[in-house]
Amino acid sequence: MDKLQGLIKKVLTKEVIMYIIFGVLTTLVNLIISFILEGLLNVDGAWASAIGIICSVLFAYFTNRKWVFNTKAKGFKENFNEFIKFILGRAVTMVIEQGGVVIFYSIMNLPFMPVKLSLTIIVIILNFFFSKFFAFKEKKQEKNK
Repeated sequence: MDKLQGLIKKVLTKEVIMYIIFGVLTTLVNLIISFILEGLLNVDGAWASAIGIICSVLFAYFTNRKWVFNTKAKGFKENFNEFIKFILGRAVTMVIEQGGVVIFYSIMNLPFMPVKLSLTIIVIILNFFFSKFFAFKEKKQEKNK
């Protein structure tokens, strides 16, 4: 029991908890914008979804940057590099998710809901690691010579 509690404390850090909170909020941004555009404003569903995704990725970038990973990037160049790395990480996981849907749902005819949920969990985990170790990776401090 102590080992389990130790493992939970090791895994559920403040960073992970904040990532989960802002991940839920990011999902809500995506869904709310998509549903408002499609349902209330009669925007085509594909466009509504694309706009919702773009808004949610931007929301995720700014919230992850400030409140999850506490980046110390300064100036336009450092911030732009972080942003590009964040977008590249999200693009990779989007390809993984869409590729998984095509393979497991369209080709292998597995049920959509378990496929989508499984891939979503994998993508969430991958997004955390891409953000932590690629987009918002802290630079090592130069040693005084």
